[in-house]
Amino acid sequence: MDPLDFLTNEELLFLFHRKKTEISYIEQPHRLLTQLRDHDLVSEKLFENVKKMRSREQKEKGFYEVLDWVEKKRPQYMHQFWRCVFEDHILQLYPTLRILRNSLLDGTFKLYEKPPDVETLTEEEESEGKGEKGKKKSYTRKRSKDDRSSEDSDDPGPSSASTPKRRKPAKKPSFSSPVKKGDKQEIWMWPIYKIQLPVTCGDKEGTLYRDKLPEGKKCILSQGRWFTPADFEKFAGKEKCKNWKSSIRCRNTPLKKLIEEEHLQCPPMERRKRTCVQKNMRFPVSSSESSSADLETSSSLLEESDSEDFQEQGGRGEGTEFRGRVEEEEEEEDMADLSVFQAPSLPVTCVSLTGTLYKYRFASGSRGKCVRTEERWFTLEEFVKQEPTLTDGHWKKDILCHGKTLNFLLKKKILRIHSLLCECAKCSTQKEDVMAQNNDDECYVCHSEGALVCCDECPQAFHSHCHLPTVDEDSPGEWICTFCVLRNSQQWRDSSNISEQEAFKAPVSQHILHCHCLLLCVYREDIQKVFVEDPRQTVPRYSEIITQPMWLDRIKQKLESGEYQTVGAFVSDFQLIFSNCSTFNRVRFTETCYIINKSPNN
Repeated sequence: MDPLDFLTNEELLFLFHRKKTEISYIEQPHRLLTQLRDHDLVSEKLFENVKKMRSREQKEKGFYEVLDWVEKKRPQYMHQFWRCVFEDHILQLYPTLRILRNSLLDGTFKLYEKPPDVETLTEEEESEGKGEKGKKKSYTRKRSKDDRSSEDSDDPGPSSASTPKRRKPAKKPSFSSPVKKGDKQEIWMWPIYKIQLPVTCGDKEGTLYRDKLPEGKKCILSQGRWFTPADFEKFAGKEKCKNWKSSIRCRNTPLKKLIEEEHLQCPPMERRKRTCVQKNMRFPVSSSESSSADLETSSSLLEESDSEDFQEQGGRGEGTEFRGRVEEEEEEEDMADLSVFQAPSLPVTCVSLTGTLYKYRFASGSRGKCVRTEERWFTLEEFVKQEPTLTDGHWKKDILCHGKTLNFLLKKKILRIHSLLCECAKCSTQKEDVMAQNNDDECYVCHSEGALVCCDECPQAFHSHCHLPTVDEDSPGEWICTFCVLRNSQQWRDSSNISEQEAFKAPVSQHILHCHCLLLCVYREDIQKVFVEDPRQTVPRYSEIITQPMWLDRIKQKLESGEYQTVGAFVSDFQLIFSNCSTFNRVRFTETCYIINKSPNN
C-alpha cells in the first residue's frame, strides 16, 4: 500500500504549505511543472508564464506563484499532487524532493506539529502602544517572505499588523498531536506506520512488518529479500553482537525499547530458556548464592547460544554511545585483512546515502571534497548533512566503508587527516581551489587527466577535444556539458513518447543531442580503446576478413560532417562495429582450431 494512503488530505495540505517555499527553489523546475500540467494540477496559462521566464530569480518567483495557486485552487487534490511529485523519474532529477520524501516516511518531518496561531494576541501585546507596532510590522513582512500564501491578495493597510483578524480566511488547518503535550512524538505511534516500520542495522536498511514479528516468521524486507531479525543482523555484518533487539533500530531507537514499551510484540522463547536452565545445573553453588548465580549465568549463556536475545544496555538516550562502543570493539577485533581498503576509491554509505570516497582527495572532515555522488562532490561533513534522518551525525561514526566506520580507517592509517597548518590545494580556502574541487579530476570520456573544461551544472569534466561538440576553451561565461543540456531540454521529454521505429526514421538534426550523448557514452565504456581507431592499421589481416570496417572516430567524423541523414543510419554504424568484431574473431578462432588439429604434436 502507498504510504500516502495513511495520510489525510489535510495532513498533506499542511505538508505542502510548509514545504512549498523550499520546493520553489529547486533548480530547473521545468520537468516538475510539465508533470503537474500533464496531470491537470496546473493550468496551461500558468505553465506558459513560467516557461517564458529566463532568469533564475524570475523562475523561482514564478514557480512559487504556481505552487501558491495550487494550494488555493486545488487543495482537494493533495494526494494526486504528492503522487506526481514522488514518482521515480521526478525524484531522480530533484534531490530536494528525495530528501522531502525521506523526511516524510521516516518521521523527521512532524506532520502533527501545530502551526503558530497568528490570530491570538494577549492583552499585554494589545496594550503595548504605538512603539511596538513597528516591531509587529517588521515581523509581518518577514512572515510574508517566508509564507506568502498566508496573506490576502490585496496589500495590507497600516492597521494590518495590529488587526490580525484580516488573516483569518487564509488560516491553515492545525492538527492535534496523537500524544499528550510534553511527550515525545514517535513515528511508530503514527497511523502511517501501523503496519510497517523503517529499520536499520549497520549500513543496511529494511522494512519491518509488525504483524509478522510475534509469529516468529521472516518479517524484515530488505533489498528484495525476507529475513528474520537474527538473519537481518547477520546480513548487516553485525552477527557478533548476537543481539538483534539492540542492533536493529528504528530512528536510532533499539527495537528492545519498542518491545519494552509494548509497541512491538516479541516471539516467545520458552524452549531456549529451558535449555539455559539445564546448562546452569552443571555449576555447583551454595543455596544462598544459587538464585543470583543462576540468573547471571543463564543470562550470559542465553546471549552466547541465541542470537535473538540481548543484554541490558541502559536508557534510550545511550543508544548512539552504545552503537559506537559496539562498532569500535568489533572493528578492533575482526579486521586483520585490510586488503579491501587498498583501492584508490572506496564505496561509502551513510544510512540511505551512497557515494564513492577518493582517498587522494581526503584532507579532513571539513576540508577536501572527497565523496562523489551522482549529483556532486562533498566533504565528509557535507555528505553526512545530506542524510535527513541524522540530526547530530558525525562523519567518523556514521559513514561506513565495507561495514566499518571511517574512524576505523583513520586508526589503521588508511586515511590520514592533514595538519591544520597544511597549505595544499585540498586544504586551501581560496575560492579558486574550492571551486576546482567541485568537478572531477579526469576526463569523463577518456579517463585521463590534463587541461579539462568543467561543467557548471554537474561534476563532470572533459578535454575540449573529447567532448561533443568540441569545446571552445576561450569562450567566456558559464558552460554546461551535452548531458546537462539534454537533461534540461524539451527533447528529453519528447523523445520518451516515440517508438523505436519512429526514432530510427527521425532526422539526425532533430536528435543531435541524443546522438552526441550516445557516442560519448560508448567512448567512455571502451576503456581499452579497442573500437576507437581504424583497426586496419593495428590488427593483422583485418582487411582480408572485413570488407566494410567501422570505428568510433569514423562515426564521430561522419556525425560532425553531417553525413548521417537519419538516426537509424547513425545507430547502424555502431551495430556494424560489433558485427565486424564478431565476424573477425569467429574466422580467426576457426583458423586457430584448424592449425591446432593439423599440428603433429596435437
